[in-house]
This record gives sequence, C-alpha cells and structure tokens, in this order.
Amino acid sequence: MSIRRLPSHLVNRIAAGEVVERPASALKELVENALDAGANRIAVRLGEGGLSRIEVVDDGGGMAPDGMALALERHCTSKLPDERIEAVETLGFRGEALPSIASVARLTLESRPVGADGWRRVVDNGELAEEGPAALPPGTRVLVEQLFARVPARRKFLRSSRAEYAACLDVVRRLAMARPEVGFSVEHDGRRVLTVAPAEDRPTRVAALTDRQLADNAVTIDWVREDLVLGGVAGLPTFHRGVADHQYLFVNGRPVRDRLLIGAIRGAYAEMMPRDRHAVVALFLDLPTDQVDVNVHPAKTEVRFRDPALVRGLIVSGLRRALDEAGHRSVQRPTEAALGLWRPEFVPSPAVAEHGSFFAPGPATSPPGMSGVRDRPSYFDAPPQARAEPAWSPPPQTASHPLGVARGQIAKTYVVAEAEDGLVLVDQHAAHERLVLERMRAALAGGRIASQALLLPEVVELEEPACDRLEARVDELAELGLELERFGARAMLVRATPALLGQSDPAGLIADLADELAAYDEALSLRERLDHVAATMACHGSVRAGRSLSVAEMNALLREMEATPHSGQCNHGRPTWVKLQMADVEKLFGRK
Repeated sequence: MSIRRLPSHLVNRIAAGEVVERPASALKELVENALDAGANRIAVRLGEGGLSRIEVVDDGGGMAPDGMALALERHCTSKLPDERIEAVETLGFRGEALPSIASVARLTLESRPVGADGWRRVVDNGELAEEGPAALPPGTRVLVEQLFARVPARRKFLRSSRAEYAACLDVVRRLAMARPEVGFSVEHDGRRVLTVAPAEDRPTRVAALTDRQLADNAVTIDWVREDLVLGGVAGLPTFHRGVADHQYLFVNGRPVRDRLLIGAIRGAYAEMMPRDRHAVVALFLDLPTDQVDVNVHPAKTEVRFRDPALVRGLIVSGLRRALDEAGHRSVQRPTEAALGLWRPEFVPSPAVAEHGSFFAPGPATSPPGMSGVRDRPSYFDAPPQARAEPAWSPPPQTASHPLGVARGQIAKTYVVAEAEDGLVLVDQHAAHERLVLERMRAALAGGRIASQALLLPEVVELEEPACDRLEARVDELAELGLELERFGARAMLVRATPALLGQSDPAGLIADLADELAAYDEALSLRERLDHVAATMACHGSVRAGRSLSVAEMNALLREMEATPHSGQCNHGRPTWVKLQMADVEKLFGRK
C-alpha cells in the first residue's frame, strides 16, 4: 500500500483520540480555556454524565468572530506568544482542543468581548453548520452535544453515565482546587451538585471540595527550597482513606498525576499510617518553567522534573515538618454511630436489686473535710476491671495540658484522663510505642543510639537467609544500639540492645527485624531502612497492654505525648488517643 496524505477530517479525529478520550477529557479542555481567558466564574452543565451534553459558560475575555474561526482550526492558539514552548505558563496551548472536540461532536461556540457584539458558530462533526449573531453577556459559552455519536467504535468503549459523571466531577473539583479565586458551579441533569464561591483561601477551598472535616484535621504546608515553593494542606496521619483518590497534586497550578509526587507522599507518611491506607493531601508545587517539562503527555496530566531528587526531598521535608508541628494532634470526630454504642439505660444485676440501692446511707470513707459515697461490698457478678484516681484536683487548662490529667486506667490498657473540655482515652501501648520511636529518631539524629550490653549474650536461631540479611546490616543496626554477630549458619548472637528499650525480648525483636528486612530491604534507602528498624524496635520496647500504671506514670505519659511530634498516632497509623467532648457527654445524658 502506497503512502498517502490523510484527509483533514480524519486527522482531526486522530487528534481527538489523543486529547478527547471521554467526556471528562473534553470538559477539562473547555474549563482550562475558560481559566486561561481570565474568568471569575465558571458554570458547568452536564447531561447523562457528559455523554449527551457538556456546557461551559464563563465571564472571561470573549473572542471576536475572526478569533472564533481561528480557534476552531488546528494548531491555532493565543497562549504561546513566541516559539519558546518550554516557557508556557497557561493550562493549554496546543490549539487542538476545540477542533478535536468539534470533529467528534456537535459544538456550538458563542462568545462576546466586552464592548462588542456576540457571535455564534456551530460545527457538526467537523463541518461548519451555521454562524451568526448571538445574544449573551460578555464571556464565552461552549456547548458540546452527542460526543462520539458518529464514532461508534469510540462510543461503545465509554463507561456508564454515572461513571462518566464521576470523572467529570473529579476534573472540575481538581481545577477548582487549583484556582480558589474563581467561583465554580456544576449541574448534572438539572440538579446542582457543586458550588464554590470565588475569592476563597486555599484551605477553605480544599476542605469544601474534599471533606469538611479536613479543616479541623489537617495542617498547612509552606516550605521553600531554592526556587521551589511547596504549599497546600495535609491531613493528619489518622485522617486517611482506603484509596488514593483524595490526593490532589498541582504543579504550577496544573493538576497532575505523577508517580514521583505520589511516592514522595507515601515516604513522608511512612511509619505514621497503615500501609493499606492513603493520606488526604492537596499539594501545590511552584517552580521555574525551565525546571519542569509539561509536554510529556497530550492532556498535560504528567510532568517531568529536571531534578527529581530535589522535588522529592522538598515534598518529604515539607510534609514531615508540617506534621511535626502538629505534635500530639489526632483525628477527633466521634460519629453518631459511635455515640449510639453507649447504653444510656442501666439494668441492675439481681444482687444489686436484692441488697438495695448502691447509694444507701452508711459510713463513708473519703478524704478529711470532703463528703463522698460510702464504701460497701461489691454485689456485682465480677469486680470492675479498672482503677480510678479520686478527682480532688481540678482538670488543668486545655492550653497548657490539652490531654488533661489522669484519673484512672481501664483493663490495664487504656488511660482515662479528664481535660478541661472533655474526656480523653489513651491507648498506653500505642502511645508509648510512638514515644520510644521518636526518642530513637532524636538519638539517631544526634549520632548513635546508646546500647545496653546483655549480661549473657543471647543466641537467636533463624533461617539462613534471614541471618544473611541481618549480617549484611550489622553496621546499620549498631547505629541503632543493637549489636549482633553471626553465630553459625542459622543463628545470630545478640550482645547488646538499645538502652531506650529497657527490658526487651531479643529473640522476638531479631525475628521481627529479619522479616522487616526481607520485605523492604532492597526498596528503601538507608535512612528509610533505619526508620523501619527503629519502628520495629520501638514496638518491642514500649509499655505493653495489661501493665498497671501508677497515676504518676500515667500523667508522665500524657505530658510526654503533648511534647512529642506525631504522638497522635502509633507507628502503624492507629490513633493513640481519642476525646469525647463535653458536649457529646451531655448528649448521652440528654442534657442537650
């Protein structure tokens, strides 16, 4: 077959296949055009998820009739003032969006500049159908109908209207997040589904488009390194999702999906979140245009950085610094379902009913000068599994001690504390595990973690590959205070353990470390490997559930949590403490 030049309508359809994959792709191009035109408000109307109708109306700078004609031709654009394609600062510039969409749908373009008359052009699957005057306010209106109706090979591969609608809504949400100064509204089949006002600040816009609770469970990011500026909002490690669809990434105001950035986010949240959960973040990275290539993908959803290591380091450092400043904060959002689990009714046991009221008159035992409830023998089937501290001293102020003062211990696992504004429950093992890890990290940053020699070195038997992995990392483990030697083909000799761990179980610790190295050794850098190892050691050296703590020990735990970064979650990402606000307590008793 001889080589031939393709007809223009087929060329346009091929270009449409690169740029317009689905209704959401067409919508993205139209909204980006509206933003580049300087719009302050953008209204989007969809029909059947964009399959039958996509309408975008803006109040930006309109186009004259001759400009409208050029906009519907290929490779015509106003967004590239010279030939320096790498210096482009607009969202789109290829000049293919409108002609590509018009080649596979019926496109109606209406526009009016300020101080001029409006004009209208209709292109039906690549052919000019009509044009003439139009009545509309200053701005532009683009209507796309029956996308891919005459291209059945493409139409049949589109998903359901609900799935396409979800994709369209995600596109608008990301673009609205990138431009908080612009107002957006979305209607689907005549129903208003999204509205955000113009001139919002970035945290407010991000919370409005993701989760309203994010505003109370997030930290702001503001980090600069050389010519790179990182801003945005990052959810607390305990405010996470099961999928990564709540991670929004922007480079120079352009929504992107980049593996480098996603990997940097996971690295920043390492050891603070379960491995099957994902952080809620909106990151905005601004850098000189010569440091990033936005032309690696026709739809501009992927980018390539000149110095990927610098970008990754900036994101990891910026996120960790912001999370460090969050201190002991954890997600505090009791749901109605959780509150419903409390039982307001009390059914007395037969023993109580037989012996009368628990508060019957009798001799009281209480501090001198104070009245109290008298002590009587317990008539319950089992004694209560908790220890309580008499609440003689008032709770401290929230500003100075946000976790309150210890009042007791439940099931030898949970510390009960009274704060000025509610009731605090602390998981003693999870909390102490995080505290030990942060102590180890601080000691490691200062050089080397002190070790404590064992009176009698302990031999730990393992499989030969596990011993090989540990032997290869002997020097790294020594920095963490763990001194090991090879002891034959299938055993390791433990001579010293980190002093921070106190009385630990060397055999269990070494076995867990071997498993950790088997899973993550090759994929992680030295610093990341040390963090993983330190986290495993901290788990073994923390206060175990089932240990009784004195009131002094409980208060010491609370005070150290308040002063330690990341203490709101354990090394596995679970919360270390929860608070029941006083308003919720009053709801349980019908006072509100």
